Amino acid sequence: MNARVVLGVAGASGAALGLSVARQLSAMAVEIDLVTSPAAERTLHEECGAGALDELHGLVTRVHDCRNIGAAIASGSVPVSGMIVAPCSMRSLAAIAGGLDDNLLTRAAGVQLKERRPLVLLTREAPLTLAHLRNMTAVSEMGGIILPPVPAFYLGPKSVEEIVTQIAGRAIDLLRLGAPVSRAWLQG
Repeated sequence: MNARVVLGVAGASGAALGLSVARQLSAMAVEIDLVTSPAAERTLHEECGAGALDELHGLVTRVHDCRNIGAAIASGSVPVSGMIVAPCSMRSLAAIAGGLDDNLLTRAAGVQLKERRPLVLLTREAPLTLAHLRNMTAVSEMGGIILPPVPAFYLGPKSVEEIVTQIAGRAIDLLRLGAPVSRAWLQG
């Protein structure tokens, strides 16, 4: 049986991160359940182009409406390997931290926490307010992983695409699906 991962794409800047996660998981033959917020769909269009949402849909196994809190991924009885939210807006972070399962993205994230499955949030905002930091701490205390999309400059990236690919790969590696997909720092 193939691994199954939930991919949430929230409305923060950094939509290319969600696309890269989907591309890499798809190349690994991982089943992907996608849920995007309405703001994410707009951000995908603005940051990645008019065909970005269609490309994203073409990479995944199942697409779920963010309003459908009755979807399979809203239940802990559906076995998945974990969830990545890339990018994760501060609004989605706050809802997850507060247990406010008000849409499918935040409900699916809450399910990962309650089932003790990996939840990786690529939180995208700068600078951070105290509210943002407290929400990150709350999610961390519940077992979630906060992974701000910070470039690994020590790898000497040559393009923004390399940076995005590395960060998305690092998020996938945190799900522990198999062999690492991100480039490692190799120092003698």
